[in-house]
Amino acid sequence: MVDPAIRRAARMELARREFWSYCKLMAPDFYREDRPYLKELCTRLQAFCESDRKVLVVNMPPRHGKSRTAVLLSQWLFGRDPSEQIMTGSYNETLSTTFARSVRDGIAEEAFDPNRTVFSDIFPHTRIKYGEAAAGKWALEGQYASYLATSPGGTATGFGARKLIIDDLIKKAEEAFNENTLEKQWQWFTDTMLSRTETGYKIIIIMTRWATNDLAGRALAHWPDAEHITMKALQDDGTMLCDAVLTRADYDDKVRTMSEEIASANYQQEPIDLKGRLYSSFKIYTDIPRDENGKPLFTRISNYTDTADQGSDFLCSIIYGEYNHEAYVLDVYYTKAPMEATEPETARRLAAHSCNVARIESNNGGRGFARNVERELRVLGTNRCRIEWFHQSENKIARILTNATWVQDHIYFPANWRDRWPEYAKAMQSYQKEGKNAHDDAPDATTGIAERMTGKQQVVVPKTTVPSQQSYWKR
Repeated sequence: MVDPAIRRAARMELARREFWSYCKLMAPDFYREDRPYLKELCTRLQAFCESDRKVLVVNMPPRHGKSRTAVLLSQWLFGRDPSEQIMTGSYNETLSTTFARSVRDGIAEEAFDPNRTVFSDIFPHTRIKYGEAAAGKWALEGQYASYLATSPGGTATGFGARKLIIDDLIKKAEEAFNENTLEKQWQWFTDTMLSRTETGYKIIIIMTRWATNDLAGRALAHWPDAEHITMKALQDDGTMLCDAVLTRADYDDKVRTMSEEIASANYQQEPIDLKGRLYSSFKIYTDIPRDENGKPLFTRISNYTDTADQGSDFLCSIIYGEYNHEAYVLDVYYTKAPMEATEPETARRLAAHSCNVARIESNNGGRGFARNVERELRVLGTNRCRIEWFHQSENKIARILTNATWVQDHIYFPANWRDRWPEYAKAMQSYQKEGKNAHDDAPDATTGIAERMTGKQQVVVPKTTVPSQQSYWKR
């Protein structure tokens, strides 16, 4: 029979080598062999820390141990290398401090029960420095600074990190719907957190997947080679990720009280904006309508332009062909460039596509923009395009929502439109039915096409404009 002291020493040694074994010793009631998802999580976290990869994103449902595992990972990393420097970020100062305190207290805990294993049993040479044990910032013995906890709006001045651990920045659906909040979180991450990293840094983002543009989504897009762990509460085969944590009956009871979007985000890691977005699909064309001789069948080439109302807005100018009461998008000019650049460029595009009529919103400087585009067209030597302007007095959001179905059913985009106009495509695909959208310029201009095609929009034709007497395809 193996001596208990030898068995204990073996477990301690294994815990130093394997993160999963460390978790089992520190919290045996939670980290059990009959919870394979936790073993997979711990194994992959260790493999990532020992690999050359820089970014790991972990998306898991609530109450399944993601924050607890992140706390234990921080402890284990310090035990293996006391010179480690870790910075963590959470939703607010309270949560980030709670996380930090859990890491610190776990390292500092003393053994009173001989039957219970504590950190110092496994890593006896890693200790908190006396006088450097504040909850949010502390150091280990022999180190200047080991750990800092912060949050958006907090500070990271004077601290360098080799490990960044981000834990659940979004706490409620309103934030997932708010693009301004998501953008501020990304700016905090890039401007504050990344600026504190040192050579050989690694980033671990652990969170419920709320939105396509949340921190996890932005990181995955920014680092295409990032490792990604996704765990759903309800598996594709109908079983639960872990019945000991959440049974199917409890799951069904919880989701019955939630909206479908929130339940999908919380438990299935399906971004909330995929459920709540206004446009669910877009029509695609591989070639414009043509007759038997290959000649285009467009009855008219039109343009709709929504000028930028404010400095943060986009100008959105869409050129499209009309055929059989359908609109085929030919070109999109979507930019924040100043008017001295957008006026000649808009005119150039109108001329290049032999546009017959351009309709420009006259709100907030749009009339001046229209006159200058007309002037630029004359400089280019063409009077083919008639410039029309109008004042838009209808509620923008109501217009967008009312015409959404027509946009999806009757406006066609080229097959590669997402590659040709990525910012415009992103704005169209992410626009929310409810909640605050950072920009509505793309849906607004696209809605304008729907209104003109269905006769819902009145225009004013300037007397100075020379109308084209030629059809688009007659040279």
